[in-house]
Amino acid sequence: MLAKIKTCGVYGLHVSEIEAEVDISNGLPAINIVGLGDMAIRESKERVRAAIKNSGASFPMKRITINLAPADTKKEGTHFDLPIALGILAASEQIKMDMIFDFCVLGELSLDGKVNKVNGVLPMLLGMFNKGYRKIILPKENVKEARLVEEMEIYGVSHLQEVIQWLNNEETVVPVTGHHFENEKFTQYDHDIRYLKGQDNLKRALEIAAAGGHNLLMVGPPGAGKTMAARSLSSIMPQMTFEEALEVTKIHSVAGILDSEKGLVNRRPFRSPHHTISVTALTGGGRIPKPGEVSLCHYGVLFLDELPEFSKGALEVLRQPLEDRVISISRAHSSCTYPADFMLVVAMNPCPCGYYGSEGQQSCTCGAHQINRYLNKISGPLLDRIDLMIEVRAVSYGDLKDNDKSEESSKCVGKRVQIARELQQHRYKQEKVLFNAQLNTIGINKYCVLEKEAEELLKMAFDKMKLSVRSHNRVIKVSRTIADLDKSEIISKNHLAEALQYRNLNHFSRR
Repeated sequence: MLAKIKTCGVYGLHVSEIEAEVDISNGLPAINIVGLGDMAIRESKERVRAAIKNSGASFPMKRITINLAPADTKKEGTHFDLPIALGILAASEQIKMDMIFDFCVLGELSLDGKVNKVNGVLPMLLGMFNKGYRKIILPKENVKEARLVEEMEIYGVSHLQEVIQWLNNEETVVPVTGHHFENEKFTQYDHDIRYLKGQDNLKRALEIAAAGGHNLLMVGPPGAGKTMAARSLSSIMPQMTFEEALEVTKIHSVAGILDSEKGLVNRRPFRSPHHTISVTALTGGGRIPKPGEVSLCHYGVLFLDELPEFSKGALEVLRQPLEDRVISISRAHSSCTYPADFMLVVAMNPCPCGYYGSEGQQSCTCGAHQINRYLNKISGPLLDRIDLMIEVRAVSYGDLKDNDKSEESSKCVGKRVQIARELQQHRYKQEKVLFNAQLNTIGINKYCVLEKEAEELLKMAFDKMKLSVRSHNRVIKVSRTIADLDKSEIISKNHLAEALQYRNLNHFSRR
């Protein structure tokens, strides 16, 4: 007997339709799985055998051949367990094949027959939905994630025995349907910008960075509030749209870090890897390429603390995704691309001991050679891709205890950021651009109009500050964001002057 069960596979974010073909014939009892499956798939025969027996069904003592078609497509993952088990049961006539003819089936099996949660459900469902499938059988733990796909009939199951009884009309499994996501109201984050004391210039830089999606570098002594500032950035960024949330959720689902209780990533990601991180963990990769930190923070913030402590290779590999906003992972036989549209926020000390140029704190013990060697760990091409550079001063006791000064909350600052983002979305509605940092050279010439005095100032700064073409374009994009915060269509001299001050960092000008 021959049975065919529809399922799917995911490589990167690309989804392939897979058919699990099961043939049972006379001969010595054996199970053979073909079709370029990985070790997890080859081991599935033992899980499937035990699960069928422990679910009250009979495992056929015959020659069983399982083909995962198309045979030339690589497949990986444990979600093929359930379709293989149902194929064996259908081929041995223990369940009715016509009941699952138009279903897509996903699920991992325990030895006792329990159907376990699997990774990558959301991209797989979206891919199969686009291929015309409207019914899915999957683990009950994945139902919340699956409900993000509208118009899909989702049958959540918890045990193989439950599936067998349902397909034999002995029990009923009630499907749920996908629903549309509603944006949440403002949520109080753990970190609020109001608690960042005595750092008005830094707060202004955070607001500009959030409004335009710009990269930010902070240089200052230990304990000045750099890490707190970076963690507060997410609280002033605009709420993600449903399309953005869906794309981020797909990446987290493939990576296996999605919270099954929430189902949707509706907050902008904030990732802060340790400086010992490898290049592969940062960019993604492995035998079957998985997303790295640059993709897990898609539409969010990647924060690198103690920047010079990161390896040279890890820092230099960031240059490509910062420009292209995608990361391509190539292997000998295939390649995949993950989105990597993130804001890079980095922090560092001014010298190895951390106290160079600090007032009222410890004295710097570093020599000029040590300081230059420390700063030279950050390459010029990487600095060129950072829009805003700011020196963070040490906080005084007076700043810390000044309770009379009213500090703006993240909610207040976030409202101004939201208005600026809405202006940008309206301006770029005909373009594939969401915010100012994404503008290319054509977009800059079209949408970033400088008044005459601003043009003269930019010409003078270009020669005096020895700006590169990339730095020149980034200054204009930052000034466009500052103008948006002022609700101005024309970039004035004041807007450009403020943008230029974020390129003039004394620590790096000494190199």
